Amino acid sequence: MSETAIFDEMHGHDGALRPPYAAFDGWLKDEDAARLRKKQREAEEIFRLTGITFNVYGRAEAAERLIPFDIIPRIISGREWSRLSRGIEQRVRALNAFLHDIYHRQEILRAGRIPVEMIAKNAVFLPQMMGVAPPGGVYTHIVGIDIVRTGEDEFFVLEDNARTPSGVSYMLENRETMLQMFPELFAKNRVQPVSNYPQALRRSLAACAPACAADEPVVAVLTPGLFNSAYYEHSFLADKMGVELVEGHDLRVVDGKVAMRTTQGYRPIDVLYRRVDDDYLDPLNFRADSALGVPGIFDVYRGGGITIANAPGTGIADDKAIYSYMPEIVEFYTGEKALLQNVPTWRCNDPESLKYVCDNLCDLVVKEVHGSGGYGMLVGPTASKREIAEFRTKLEAKPANYIAQPTLALSTVPIFTNAGLAPRHVDLRPYVLVSPEGVTITPGGLTRVALKKGSLVVNSSQGGGTKDTWVLDE
Repeated sequence: MSETAIFDEMHGHDGALRPPYAAFDGWLKDEDAARLRKKQREAEEIFRLTGITFNVYGRAEAAERLIPFDIIPRIISGREWSRLSRGIEQRVRALNAFLHDIYHRQEILRAGRIPVEMIAKNAVFLPQMMGVAPPGGVYTHIVGIDIVRTGEDEFFVLEDNARTPSGVSYMLENRETMLQMFPELFAKNRVQPVSNYPQALRRSLAACAPACAADEPVVAVLTPGLFNSAYYEHSFLADKMGVELVEGHDLRVVDGKVAMRTTQGYRPIDVLYRRVDDDYLDPLNFRADSALGVPGIFDVYRGGGITIANAPGTGIADDKAIYSYMPEIVEFYTGEKALLQNVPTWRCNDPESLKYVCDNLCDLVVKEVHGSGGYGMLVGPTASKREIAEFRTKLEAKPANYIAQPTLALSTVPIFTNAGLAPRHVDLRPYVLVSPEGVTITPGGLTRVALKKGSLVVNSSQGGGTKDTWVLDE
């Protein structure tokens, strides 16, 4: 793809400064490059002292890493955000309706809008959830919708994260760091706040408590433990919400309720924000060898004694093959056309699509349907002939495990380098809270940036970094 075809969010296609960046650009022109380099080093030190790290699995070198942070913010206008928010809310409501239907009457399958085998043969479909109604009717309490941009008004959903979307701690720490280092910038730009997210999260979770809960529902965060890649985030959110961070061995079923161990004995929990996968949640109902979950918790859940966020079985909604049906899913449950478009997607379990993908691997991005973190994918334009040949073998062996998409000309945002500003590709993960009281979308979200020149892979596990995301007041 030619550089001229790529939309730059600061300077547009024609190089002219775009209005959202006007006040920032005026400030930047008055700044000394040496001071900015010093500030970039300060930001790295803040992250190091705060302990903002993530773990990388499967590497021989040190597993714990500092996530790179860039001091040049990504700026979105209030008008752009209003449009995005409408599309995000529509999509999240459709996802919840889809999950309720799939685990109850399955009307969308009866109507022939999704093939039955896409559900019946799906590894993340949870038969144990059939007929189970979560408190408040909410399945996806916290959702991350990954969005990419290719032009002034061209936004696409890259994927839906309906199980346990991560990264919100980085969104909050990025903003805190920018406020600390550049307070004058926030005086010049009317940036919508994100700092109330933990309070909004706690309120939203409490609003989803089961009918048997007390007036002040007890909320806790369930973590797999210290060695999990997102443990920093688990402890961060529990601390900011003012709730207990617990592991499976801290919990047990007492008198039909899930209770956590305290110095005063066991205390019942009403809402559990779990960061443990379905398979490991309950050794009596799922994997018997799990030491991370709570024996019997699923039975309490099924009986309406606890809210688990996100609900077990939500993985079917962020399966990348199901993603390819999202335009139909949105229309089926809302009666409206999708406001946010999907990226065109080939399902490799279809023989014709598989042939096309195999013939065009050098031009496509191929992903595992249950993959995450940038692992198990092929970016054709940057892959070697050997990598393409090896991937073709895997693809032909298990075609149903993969989908493919065109290589989009992702928009760029400047990053700060020793040589000055340089454009790099970005995506955006807005965070959405769902409760019976409504849908709340935090203004901004996490911007992930591919720090390597020309790279389209933004995942931190693959060398990407993050930026503060500003949504301006209209």
